[in-house]
Amino acid sequence: MAVRGGVWEMPGSRQPPRRAGFVELLFDVVLVFAFNRLTDRLYEDLAWRGFWSAVVLTMALWWLWYRMAWTANRYDPTRPMVQVMVIVTMLGALLLAAALPAAFRDRAAVFATVYVAVAVLRHLWLVLFGGDGYQRLVSVRILFWACLSAAPWIAGIFTDSSTRLVLWTSAVLIDYVGGLLDFPTPGLGRAGLRGQPIAEEHLTDRYRQVLIIAFGENILTSGIQFSPYGFERERTAALVVAFVLTVLLWQIYYYRAGELLPAAIARSRSPAYVGDLASYAHLVMVIGVAVTGVGDKLIISHPFGETAPSWLFVIFGGPALFLVGRAMLDYAAFSRISWSRPIGIAALGVLAPASIVLPPLLAAMVAAAAVAGVAVANAISWRMFPRETAPPSGLSPER
Repeated sequence: MAVRGGVWEMPGSRQPPRRAGFVELLFDVVLVFAFNRLTDRLYEDLAWRGFWSAVVLTMALWWLWYRMAWTANRYDPTRPMVQVMVIVTMLGALLLAAALPAAFRDRAAVFATVYVAVAVLRHLWLVLFGGDGYQRLVSVRILFWACLSAAPWIAGIFTDSSTRLVLWTSAVLIDYVGGLLDFPTPGLGRAGLRGQPIAEEHLTDRYRQVLIIAFGENILTSGIQFSPYGFERERTAALVVAFVLTVLLWQIYYYRAGELLPAAIARSRSPAYVGDLASYAHLVMVIGVAVTGVGDKLIISHPFGETAPSWLFVIFGGPALFLVGRAMLDYAAFSRISWSRPIGIAALGVLAPASIVLPPLLAAMVAAAAVAGVAVANAISWRMFPRETAPPSGLSPER
């Protein structure tokens, strides 16, 4: 094993086992604040525009975090150059989180300019100081795509909120399409990242950490929402239901693909490809957890009020989105999807409209019962039919 030019190198196809560094974990603390702001924003605006704008902002923050995780995976995290970059990005993420509630109103300039500055300057920093040869050209390619997405981000500052939503959606899509296509760049071609070795323990640690933060944010906001009511019976019941639902989602995640993901990445012919699939799976699960958190706040605030259709969307839609992401993780780890995922999603879809006559607390109990069924089926399936990891290779002739 060796470190050359600040980049991990070793014989064979795998990177050395290592854990996330302290500065990376400190960066994750900012995500707690960001998730809190996102939950508050969605709670205050449950219309379709409010939901979509929250998704766009979540994807923007995820992309920032995701690229940082992969940068720390490729470079030696003890280098001062890398640590300075992480700390500066952390400051940018803090400013973005503070601007989140009014990002589509009077804080649009702050959000867009900070996001573009962090995205562009971070990769420019890597081009100048991050290594030589192949690694530098990778950073050049990612910098090219960051500059492409910068245009709609900045243009959105000078438009009304509806046009801003369209422009910023296109900006986020540019970032993600660039990543999905492996950052093709005129004169340079694709980056070839998916054929490169990665430190799978480090990467899966980062994914687990951010999902734990999302779960923790739900527990935190539920406790804060509950505290002023002084252990009223119906709100205590709502807090218990919210807590049980969070625990059930955690159990479905960890058992078993979440536990076996490092082995799946290590066994793949294309570890970085599986790591990419897992990242998008975790993004969908994080959105699902955040939406579930909004439902938790609603049932604690209005346990026996009238249930609006938009409330059913978050109460049932959050767990359903989580199961979609969990199915994606199944595919990344095993190249197949457990039957309990689509059945659980279908059950939540059927039960949601049928629960319109129920108060929010009882509707949440119905959703929790459906999720519990998935968790039980998951455990039984694994005990009766244990299976080994069999990740998709993701290799193409170009690579």
